[in-house]
Amino acid sequence: MSSDFRSPRSFSTAARSTRRAALKAGALGLAGGFGLEKLAALESAGAAPGKAKNVIYIFLSGGLSQLESFDMKPGAPSEIRGEFRPIPTKTPGLHICEHLPELAKRSDKWALCRSLTHGSNEHSNGHYIMMTGRSDVPPGFDRTKPTEHDWPSIAALAGARFPSSGSLPAALVLPEKMIHRSGNVIPGQMGGLLGRQHDPFFIEASAYDSKGYGAYPEYDFHHADGRLAREREFRTFSLDLPDSVDFERFQDRLRLRGFLDEQQRHLETASPAGGVNRYREMAVGLLSDPKVRAAFDVHGVEPAVQDRYGRNAFGWSLLMARQLVESGVRLVQVNLGNNESWDNHQAIFPNLRDYLFPPMDRAVSALLDDLGGRGLLDDTLVVMASEFGRTPKISTLSGVPLPGRDHWGAVQSVWFAGGGITGGAVLGSTDKLGGHPSSDARRPEDFAATIFNGLGLPADSHWTDVGGRPMPLYHGQPMRELFG
Repeated sequence: MSSDFRSPRSFSTAARSTRRAALKAGALGLAGGFGLEKLAALESAGAAPGKAKNVIYIFLSGGLSQLESFDMKPGAPSEIRGEFRPIPTKTPGLHICEHLPELAKRSDKWALCRSLTHGSNEHSNGHYIMMTGRSDVPPGFDRTKPTEHDWPSIAALAGARFPSSGSLPAALVLPEKMIHRSGNVIPGQMGGLLGRQHDPFFIEASAYDSKGYGAYPEYDFHHADGRLAREREFRTFSLDLPDSVDFERFQDRLRLRGFLDEQQRHLETASPAGGVNRYREMAVGLLSDPKVRAAFDVHGVEPAVQDRYGRNAFGWSLLMARQLVESGVRLVQVNLGNNESWDNHQAIFPNLRDYLFPPMDRAVSALLDDLGGRGLLDDTLVVMASEFGRTPKISTLSGVPLPGRDHWGAVQSVWFAGGGITGGAVLGSTDKLGGHPSSDARRPEDFAATIFNGLGLPADSHWTDVGGRPMPLYHGQPMRELFG
C-alpha cells in the first residue's frame, strides 16, 4: 500500500470550496487528499518499531560536541578529552557529561546513537542535511537562502502529510526560524519541492539577535565576551507566516481581537473567490480559538511548572512543545539556541558549563517528566540532534584566549526518548578519539526514517513535488535497535 501527497497544482475550485467548509467546521486540511479513515489505515499498515504517533524534534543549532556531552573519551589524551568528566547514569555502564546531571538521572527514559555521520563540515549544508534528512545537497544549492529546488524539511513533510487538529496545523516550528549571524535564513527549513504553500508554520516567539546567544534571559551570553546584560523578550503568542505569503496585514501578528474579527470577515469574503491560501485560513482559525491560544501560553502556566522547565527560552520553548503535542500537533520542531548558539569555536568549556548545558539539561529533563506524568511519553518520540558534531582535537583561534572545537560532520551523537525507546540503549560507537564511527554507522536518512516511523508513516509512503512527480518519503531505515 502506498501513500501519496496531492500536488499543490491539483486542487480545483471545488476542492478549495470544500476546504473553506472544513475550516468553518474546525477541521481544515485533509493532507494529500486522504480522508481520516484512509489515513488511519495507512498509519496502522506501517510496522512501526515503537509506539509513537507524535514527534518533538529538538535542534541544537551550531553543533553539539559529542566529546563534551554523550560520547566522552576520558582515556584519550588531554587535547581530545578536554576539561569535563564523565558521570554514571541510572543505566549501568552508561556515562555522560558531569554537566548533564538531570539527564543522567533519567537514562532509563532515553537512548543514544553515537555513530551518525555525514560528509559536510559547513553550517548551512549541515543544517540542510539534518533538517531534510538527505545527506547530499542538490545541484545549485544556495547556502544563503531556501529555494524552491530544496528538498522539503522533515517538518514540512509532516505538515503536508497529516490533517490539522482543529485550528492547529499538523506541524509547527518554534521559537524562531534558524537565521545565520549574517541575517540569512538557513536553507532546509521550508517546503522546497513540496511547494511554498507547504512551508511549515513558524511560531516567532524569539526575536532574532545577531549578538546574543543561548537561553535568555537567564542564560544570555556571547561566545567571546561572556554574559550579556540585555533584556530580551520571549513572546508566547505570535504567529509568523512564510515570506511567500502576500498578506501584509498579518505583519501586526493578529494581536488585537478587533483585528481578528476583521480578518474573519475578510476570510468569508475572499474564500468564495478562491483568493485565500492555507496560511491565511489557518492563521485566522488558529488565533481566534481560545483553546488553541492556550496551547501557546507558557507564561500563564503554573509557576512551579515554569520553574521545572526553566524560565528561559529553552524552558518555555519545550513547555510550549508539550502543550502543542497535547493539543494535537503531530510534529513540533524546537530550535534550542538562536544564531548557532552551540557553535563553540572558543571558550567551549565555560560556555557549555555556564550557559548552554544547564538550561538544556533542565528543560529536556522536565519535558520527559511532564510527558510521562501526562501519559504522553509512550505516544511521543523526542529526538535531539545538531547539524554536526565537533572535531576530536581541541583548537584555539588566533587571538582568542580560550579554546574550542571546530565543525565535524564525520560523527555526532543523536538522542532519543519516548515512543517505545528502550531506556539506556546505545547504538553505534566511535573510535578511541571520538572522531569517526567504529561500528553501526548511521546516516541522516536513517535519522529521518526513525522520525517518520515515529509518526506512524509506512515505509512505502510517497510525496508529490510541484511538478507532479512522486518521491519516496523514506531514504533510510529506522533505528530499530533502539526500540524495545
